[in-house]
Amino acid sequence: MTGTETKVFDPADGFGALADVVEVSDPTVAKRGNRWWMYGASEVAGRPGIQLVSASLPDGAPLSASGWTLTPDPQDPHRVALLAGQANSHAWDLQGGRHCPSYVRGWDPDRREWVERIYYAGAAEHLWGPYTIGYLEWDGTGWIDQPAPVFTASEEWERGSVYEPNLVYADGLWRLWYVAGSNQSGYLAHGYAESANGRTGWTARRMFIPPARRVFDFCVVPGPAGYEAVFSRVWVGQGAPPAETGLWWSSAAEPSSDIDHWSAPVQIMSVEDRGWHAGAWKPCLRFSETVPNGLLVFFSGTYSRNDGSPFPFVFTTGCLELERPRNSNSP
Repeated sequence: MTGTETKVFDPADGFGALADVVEVSDPTVAKRGNRWWMYGASEVAGRPGIQLVSASLPDGAPLSASGWTLTPDPQDPHRVALLAGQANSHAWDLQGGRHCPSYVRGWDPDRREWVERIYYAGAAEHLWGPYTIGYLEWDGTGWIDQPAPVFTASEEWERGSVYEPNLVYADGLWRLWYVAGSNQSGYLAHGYAESANGRTGWTARRMFIPPARRVFDFCVVPGPAGYEAVFSRVWVGQGAPPAETGLWWSSAAEPSSDIDHWSAPVQIMSVEDRGWHAGAWKPCLRFSETVPNGLLVFFSGTYSRNDGSPFPFVFTTGCLELERPRNSNSP
């Protein structure tokens, strides 16, 4: 598959008037009201851990790869606005920060109302985990942090850490796909679980994709006929990455917890070095509002600083635009 790639955020290009943004990655994109919003993870100068920030397109503008503007602090136009404070959540997400957000709107049966949440992985001790999964919730005026995570590692195969959440609300259930393990150990299993309220009572917990396939994200969305997903396959080992590293697309009649119910995947991005990124992860699939059968896949990328820094990588955000692939599940 071929498509057009657009760089959305790169520290090399700067962040306009915002002087405290170090980098932006991990995009999740949502249309709320008449405006498209992007929520991402950001290193912010003078702030602890990793923070969540927002960007948006102009009010009423159709979804696009370009034109995104980070939200400034209302009290200081030279600083980025943090999505939420950590007065409630600091015990489980302050030191290691907030990572890999996933926006979802669903029904809360306990409160009998529709709610908006941004799930994310938080780390209490260190940037590299171990992680648990919790969320911010919209209260009508802002995103509110929660005092405890709602999903933690409990199975032996999860190896004490769960992160990279991707959620969809479907058929009365909050459905969660997530990574278990760690990059450092080279163990990345992919799991699935579901809950009636998205907070408690997680059931159907299972390994969705075994670690040998190195799937790092599985982003599911309802499509024209059933459900579609874009996922990343990563490489953190020594030597050149294998050809299957990159982004893949698949579809299914239902948001199944069984990978065998999903279609044979189609690779939509390789690991080829584009300069501003080599390989991609944290895809967020959305459908074009202006191009029939068009897809926009927002993603994270990385490149080397080549400056001898203790952490030698720069994180970027990009968007792949392409025509929707076809397979046996496509209309």
